[in-house]
Amino acid sequence: MFFGKKRVKQIEEHISQQTELDQSYWANVSRQFNKNRLAVWSLRIFYVILFIALFADFIANERPIACKIDNTVSFPVFNQYGVALGISSWEDKFVTKRWDEHNYDWVIYPPIPYSATSQDKYNRNYASPFEKQRDKTGTKKWWNYHWLGTDEIGRDVMAGMVYGTRVAVLVGIIAMSIALIIGILIGSLAGYFGDTRLKMSLIRLILNPIAFFLGIFYGFTSRSYALSDGDSSEYLTSIAIFIGCLIIANILASILKHLGPLGRQITLPMDILVMRAIEVINSIPGLLLILSVVAIIERSSVIWVMVIIGLISWTGIARFIRAELLRVRSLEYIEAAQAMGFSERRIIFRHAIPNALTPVLITIAFGIASAILTEAFLSFLGIGVAAEDVTWGSLLNLARSKFQAWWLAIFPGFAIFITVTIFNLIGEGLTDALDPKLKQ
Repeated sequence: MFFGKKRVKQIEEHISQQTELDQSYWANVSRQFNKNRLAVWSLRIFYVILFIALFADFIANERPIACKIDNTVSFPVFNQYGVALGISSWEDKFVTKRWDEHNYDWVIYPPIPYSATSQDKYNRNYASPFEKQRDKTGTKKWWNYHWLGTDEIGRDVMAGMVYGTRVAVLVGIIAMSIALIIGILIGSLAGYFGDTRLKMSLIRLILNPIAFFLGIFYGFTSRSYALSDGDSSEYLTSIAIFIGCLIIANILASILKHLGPLGRQITLPMDILVMRAIEVINSIPGLLLILSVVAIIERSSVIWVMVIIGLISWTGIARFIRAELLRVRSLEYIEAAQAMGFSERRIIFRHAIPNALTPVLITIAFGIASAILTEAFLSFLGIGVAAEDVTWGSLLNLARSKFQAWWLAIFPGFAIFITVTIFNLIGEGLTDALDPKLKQ
């Protein structure tokens, strides 16, 4: 459609003014959030937790950060990443001996010289943080002390707390990232197109469900044995197979839609379909659904827990996005973008969704807290997490076998309480800061 230069300039100025209003709104949100001292301090505590999760290997590790041995300087903590990725390997001298048995010229250990799985044979059977601990010299030096005690087989609780922090943050962020992607995509389709505006060719409507089930079968079901090893590359391969099936199906649909009746346009009642799907998922107790899925997985892994929590947590995000897009799609700048001939995809992803994410931020904050609590509960029951993985929930589980080991219940329980509380406080702070009255 042709527009005069003056009209195009007016439309662009209108969109620019809307952007400036949005920027002013977010500046007001920031000021309002900073007025809530509990929310601000909760955010600062989250930064500390995030730092611990990111640098867990440099905080608690039996491997030195740097050392010099046989006139060679090595960086074992860095090298362990290369070994995990398959691009490096350990020298024989580091395989045949324990890390504390080498004769170093000099060595720099992490603040906690233990990993979550390393065992101290001198302090087994639940060494208390306040009792005398020992090593091969008879008395344990302060820099090797177990400040939060040990468990039955001599694993350091503080190291377990550090690695448990990483697991908790990963579960919360990755699970909600999965939920965010699914919720935004599905909710935006329902809210923007409604029941009458989304049209799809017959062949595309036929091929996409087929490709979806083929992707699930060839990407995950038939590769269950490979996935049971827990290798992250295998998960990426399965996801690539799934996405590849959908891409191939849509390419074929684009080619075949020109063949007579196969290209006939069919209107999809997207809003009804999405809302009914949300109602079905919400009608099933989330914990029961997680336990059912975890029970049929051959090899437990925290990755499966993340994925399952993400797959059942998208409904709230989808409902908020749908509600916002029902409002946004009728605003003037969206109508202006449509009048300028912008594609629906560009309007949705560049103009509609960015202006509909306000309530989603609140959902994410509360969702992360819920995901962390769910993972801790599953770990406490010994479900869904591999036996060698150390999490806050698994540490709590150890306390059940010996009630006198109070440190196995107090410290992980306090960490769960603090983390869940700060995310709830951040969510409440965002709720107040994102009050619709600020837009006025």
